Amino acid sequence: MDGTLDHVMIRVEDLEGSLDWYQTHLNYEEKGRWEADTFTNVFLGPEDVHEDGALLELTYNHDGRTYEIGDAWGHIAVRVPEDALQESYDQLMAEGVEDYRDPESCGNRYAFVTDPDGHEIEIVKRDHGAKWSIDHTMIRVEDADEALGYWTRKFEYTEVPGRWEADSFSNYFVAPEDAPDEAMKVELTYNYDGREYTMGDGWGHVAVRVDDLDDAWDDLMTREAPDYRDPASCDHNYAFTKDQDGHEVELVTRD
Repeated sequence: MDGTLDHVMIRVEDLEGSLDWYQTHLNYEEKGRWEADTFTNVFLGPEDVHEDGALLELTYNHDGRTYEIGDAWGHIAVRVPEDALQESYDQLMAEGVEDYRDPESCGNRYAFVTDPDGHEIEIVKRDHGAKWSIDHTMIRVEDADEALGYWTRKFEYTEVPGRWEADSFSNYFVAPEDAPDEAMKVELTYNYDGREYTMGDGWGHVAVRVDDLDDAWDDLMTREAPDYRDPASCDHNYAFTKDQDGHEVELVTRD
């Protein structure tokens, strides 16, 4: 199993408006598109995204539905140079992006904005990766031990540097063992107060690259991953499982 995180999918209510937002403010360009009868998928990323860097997938359903963000998914994080957090945030503010959490309120370590549908986007300082490239996707989990065990056993991920244990919560970062710095990671956020989360439908899934779809699926079934949508049900183009909290994980192959 390759294991590289390929993309993260979010659902949007106005495709053209969302495309304009990401292309204008994050300088994303369209990397691919899939037009179906009832929906459209568009893949976006920086012009110089790393070959193992993750893309953002926008899914637009043609029936005009609306979405609930929920709180089981937290945010995607995008990179800016180490010395450019305030400058980058100020640029977004000047462009009319909604002011959500500015650098000062976050100890000048990071900042947050939201896209037109309310998806949270964290801005993090990094000395690697293209500006605005995706650094990680954060999900909230109800049991940290189970969550770490899921990614370790099912996908052979390891915990990578970045753990932060605070008074009321912990953050853990997982990725394939040999993933380059430019690849996306999964951030597991565990709150100590025993809260439960609402999945919502504004967020879709994270996608993991595999070398062979059927072989990878068989491995996941042996490792007792949930059988959600097997390759046969997806015309052997992809497949889906879920983590212990119900976050969807897609399996995809790449040439």
